[in-house]
Formats: sequence, structure tokens, C-alpha cells
Amino acid sequence: MATPGTPPPHRVVVLALDGLLPFELGIPQRIFGKARDTGGRPLYEVVTCSVRPPGPVETDADFSVMVPNGPEALAGADTVVVPASYELGPVHEKGVLTPELAAALAHVRPGTRLVSICTGSYVLAAAGYLDGRPATTHWMHAEHFQRLFPRIEVDADVLFVDDGDVLTSAGVAAGIDLCLHLVRRDHGAAVANEVARRTVVPPHRDGGQAQYIRRPVPEARSSGTTAARAWALGRLHEPIQLRDMAEQESMSVRTFTRRFREEVGVSPGQWLTQQRVEHARHLLESSDLPVDHVARDAGFGTAQSMRQHLQATLGVTPTAYRRTFRSGTGTSG
Repeated sequence: MATPGTPPPHRVVVLALDGLLPFELGIPQRIFGKARDTGGRPLYEVVTCSVRPPGPVETDADFSVMVPNGPEALAGADTVVVPASYELGPVHEKGVLTPELAAALAHVRPGTRLVSICTGSYVLAAAGYLDGRPATTHWMHAEHFQRLFPRIEVDADVLFVDDGDVLTSAGVAAGIDLCLHLVRRDHGAAVANEVARRTVVPPHRDGGQAQYIRRPVPEARSSGTTAARAWALGRLHEPIQLRDMAEQESMSVRTFTRRFREEVGVSPGQWLTQQRVEHARHLLESSDLPVDHVARDAGFGTAQSMRQHLQATLGVTPTAYRRTFRSGTGTSG
């Protein structure tokens, strides 16, 4: 129960479908359930429901799970999370909801934030929530997903897609990345980082799921780009040229750029901007440095340059971001 004068926890309802993957079912509880404000109060309430009355739901393992809530729990959700299932039937085969699933989703209020993990995206797509939107799913299913739902802009290379009130993640563990992203978006990097530390996972993974797709190795003796990334992270406040990074691996710029994209999923320039944005966010949240000092320390050079990058990436100015997250608790999204 919320303390008088404080908002109630954000209510996350996880929809458990037959054939679900136990690992993915546990991700929302593990990530959202560990998020606390500075006073130690839970920032989220996580409940699980089924499309049927309370009872057992089959998993893809040799056990079932007892789900305590029926579909009516969806009516009270601020966020609905749909993990993957291996028994989606017509949802996966024809792109249409079963009557049971359609009736359950009818409880979801307009404006509720919708999230899918892995192939849970098929459920959101079949319900029409993804029409005309960007989305992702497990890379192994991306081609089929695009054929089945041609109105969706499918990006198979990213770990997750944030389209405001509808978010989709790539395969399996990318659900952790997406849930941490939501905690970060709702309450700031400090809260998300603490959850990540407790979960013993990185608070932010570089690149996308492109790095996990099996492809022929370009050269048997090719070296990686890890040293260059470590070198750059120690010099974010300095101007860094592509050739400088390539020299750390004794590669030509062309070879380095190709290898970097193969490993990380984005170009060196995109990755460097991502790291600078994350460093700027950390400084805005955890320090009282003037905005122009933050811009220099993060490697943007000027406050105007940093403002443009944060506006493009986060949709807010540095001042607005600091005002929202300086306390480390932020606001519920």
C-alpha cells in the first residue's frame, strides 16, 4: 500500500500464455520488482494473469506455473507485458487472435503501455497494436514476422524498439534490456543501474541482436575491436576520430568499420554517440556541473551540440532531463 502523499506503484501485469518460456516470464518480476526509490519503496507492482480464470498455465519445460489472476487483472494495468510462448497457434500461423486471447486483451484500457518480449510481439501485432509502427522480435522469426504483418516496420538488428507507448524486444534475454530501459526511462539511470547491479547484468548492452546472428566469419584470424572501444571509453572528453580507433587495432579504417559493425551492430560513430549520451545522462543525474561542462566532459564540445543529441535520442533537453532525474527517482512513465 502506498504511503499517504506518494503515488501508488506503477502496476505491471504480465500475461502468461500456454507454452510460455519460464525465463521470460520471470524477467518483469526480477527487473521491475527490484526497482526502489531513495526511501526503499517499490516503484512497481508486478502481477501475473492468464487468459483463463486462476489456475495452472503450461510452460515449454516439464512443469506448469500456478497463475493467481484471470484476464480481468489486465483492466488495472499501467503496463502490460506479453512474454513469448511456443503455443500461439493461429496467432503465429495466421496472424489472428484466438477468441480467448481477444477477450482477454479487451480488458486493456486505452493508453496502457504495451510491451512484448521475444515472440510475444506476435500477440501485439495480431491485436493491431503494431500497425504502422516500428517493432522487433527474435531474429530467427523476423522474416516470418514481416511477411505475416507487412504493415509493421520490422527491425531485426536491434535489442528492442521503444515507440513510446508500445515497446518490443528481440529474443529472450533482450527482454532484460527492454525492462531495464523502461526503468531508466521512468525513473532515471541511477535506479536502473542499481537494479542491474542486483541482477548482475550490464545496465546497457552495446549494439543489437545483429551480433548474435550466426554468419560466416570474414577471416579466420580476424581480431576484434574490444581494445578500441575500451580506449575510446577512457577518452570520451576528447575528440576521437575513426582513424584513431582503427589505429588501436592496427587496422585500416575500412576494415575496422566493417569488423566493428559485425561485432557491435552499429557503426563506430553511432556507438560513440551512444556512449557520450549515456555519460552525459550520468553526469546530469549525479552532479551539479553546469550544462556546458557536462557537454565538454561527455565529448560533445558545446552545450548546443549536446542539446541536439539528447533531443534526438531522448526527446528532451539536458535541462529538462536533469530536472526530471536529478533526484534519482524521476516520474512514472
